[in-house]
Amino acid sequence: MDTVLVLNASYEPLSVVSLRRAIILLLKDKAELLEATEQRIRSAGMSVPVPLVIRLVYYVQVPARMNIPLSRRTVLLRDNYTCQYCGAQPPKTNLTIDHIIPRVRNGGTTWENVVCACKACNQRKGSRLPEEAGMHLLSSPRRPRYVAMVLLGQQSASEVWGKYISGI
Repeated sequence: MDTVLVLNASYEPLSVVSLRRAIILLLKDKAELLEATEQRIRSAGMSVPVPLVIRLVYYVQVPARMNIPLSRRTVLLRDNYTCQYCGAQPPKTNLTIDHIIPRVRNGGTTWENVVCACKACNQRKGSRLPEEAGMHLLSSPRRPRYVAMVLLGQQSASEVWGKYISGI
């Protein structure tokens, strides 16, 4: 594990940093250790546990609204590379972006109107509404929070992080 989850002083997820950056924050007393592995990093004068989760000592103000660009990559990431109609997880090349309200029916390209769909489901739905095609969404699409996208982008996310990011 070469990344560490950083929590704000209020215990809300703030970002993911490198192991080196996390150790520097700990050594400068800018953060405290919450979760660590059994492994240790040793030097001539000290030994430090390898951190998994740290918490900043002082609260950092986070902008209320950070715009996340709407792109194929971010939609696939938000939907966890899963077809929102059938639940399949085919390779990325077989995933498409589907407009819930089709563009031919004046459906816009917004976070709330696009979902990840496999090619088969997208073709089956066509230019109809999901209800007209007899299809149902697994989850309703919404604009993701910035922290959620940062955390979802980490393939090496630890199971230990789960209790700190469960609300996202």
